[in-house]
Amino acid sequence: MSEEPARLPAGCEILLLEDDAPLRRRLGAYLEKLGASVSPVEKVAEARRLLAGSRFEFALIDLHLPDGEGLDLLREGAFSETTGVVVMTAFGGVKKAVEAIKLGAGDYLSKPFEPEELPLAFLRCRKARGSTRRAEHQAAEMGAEAEGLLFGQGLSAVRTQLDAVIAAEHRVQHTLPPVLIEGETGTGKSALARWLHRHGARADKPFIALNCAALPDTLAEAELFGHERGAFTDARRARIGLFEAADGGTLFLDEIAFLAPQIQAKVLVAVEDGSIRRLGDTHEFKVNTRLIAASNRPLAEQVRLGAFRDDLYQRLNFLRIEVPPLRDRAGDIVPLARHLLARIAARHRLAGQTITAAGESRLRAQAWRGNVRELAHEIERAVIFGNGQPLDFAHLAGGLAATAPSGKSPWAAEGWALPEEGFSLDAAIDELIDAALKQTDQNVSAAARRLGVTREFLRYRLKPTQSAGIE
Repeated sequence: MSEEPARLPAGCEILLLEDDAPLRRRLGAYLEKLGASVSPVEKVAEARRLLAGSRFEFALIDLHLPDGEGLDLLREGAFSETTGVVVMTAFGGVKKAVEAIKLGAGDYLSKPFEPEELPLAFLRCRKARGSTRRAEHQAAEMGAEAEGLLFGQGLSAVRTQLDAVIAAEHRVQHTLPPVLIEGETGTGKSALARWLHRHGARADKPFIALNCAALPDTLAEAELFGHERGAFTDARRARIGLFEAADGGTLFLDEIAFLAPQIQAKVLVAVEDGSIRRLGDTHEFKVNTRLIAASNRPLAEQVRLGAFRDDLYQRLNFLRIEVPPLRDRAGDIVPLARHLLARIAARHRLAGQTITAAGESRLRAQAWRGNVRELAHEIERAVIFGNGQPLDFAHLAGGLAATAPSGKSPWAAEGWALPEEGFSLDAAIDELIDAALKQTDQNVSAAARRLGVTREFLRYRLKPTQSAGIE
């Protein structure tokens, strides 16, 4: 039984620009069979005239035509922002197809292709348009969030660095040096990268982000640099990489330390020479992509351990920004919490939420090992599960030294010193775990969060008799 073809929106208007008459008739007949209304033309001038008076949901255009190139229409901005454009190219025309993608086309098909591929290509265009709109919205959200998250009193030095980077960008707009952002997980490195892009010289160009920690080594090269058709087993069609997709704009590589050394070498070439080569291709070509890299591990230490290339580190270290952890920015915690609360409450349509004085004290007393992300999650949890009353965060410990049973943990008292006869670290850890479990009613996840460790670590430390009956 044949698979049902992908469906197009009923009655959708499609512009078909193709000078090969038999192919034009075949493609038009197939699309009309699917319920589309097709306007077939064979010259750029005819297409330009139709586009001036009508709006099409999709356009299928050849690149080489008797009176010009299909690319001319993209260069002129002849298509509506709501039109999904698919380009057709003959074998070997991938370079032109890539240019079309950069100019706003949503997908391309290499000739010869089967008509059944068209609905899928059009639907990919639709998804791409939705993704672009969502990305624009998210970028605006992240930009607004960064204004509040990144520039507290404890980040004045970071703000000074950022202003210097932005000023340099506007002076040297063509080839921008890379930026390295280092800081613990949850400090806001991604938000900072987006802020840099939105305020820099390339704000109107693409911003593409990739979490390298989530990318298997086997896919990293193809994802970053692209591949030709047949480059590996599943490469049924050519695909551009992220360095190429971000050409003219910014590529943000989060957790860059997770890239394998051989991929790091190719990243270095892309940064230093602006040259990339797709998998399966023998030719290099130039891209002008600005790189922002981030790491929650100090890259200098990774270089010493042999886990990161020294030459790439030296190149990335040209402009280095270190984001301090939230625990070192005590004065920022409450203003930041108020900012997060306002945004979170508005998102959940629960405006008017406030934090009590006791709640603010409890927030200041926390270590916040997860930094801004952990603080945001804690506030969102309080908003969602609260009853509309001011937030006091009563479930948060006020600091173990203040809440441990009197006399049980003398090592937690201010001014206490290690005894000369020795000290049992294991016993101290057990006491901390016991205190955390008591304060959280034996909830392992909550206790682990307060101690700044994983749930698995806590379960490993617990004795079998302790594990019984706890959540």
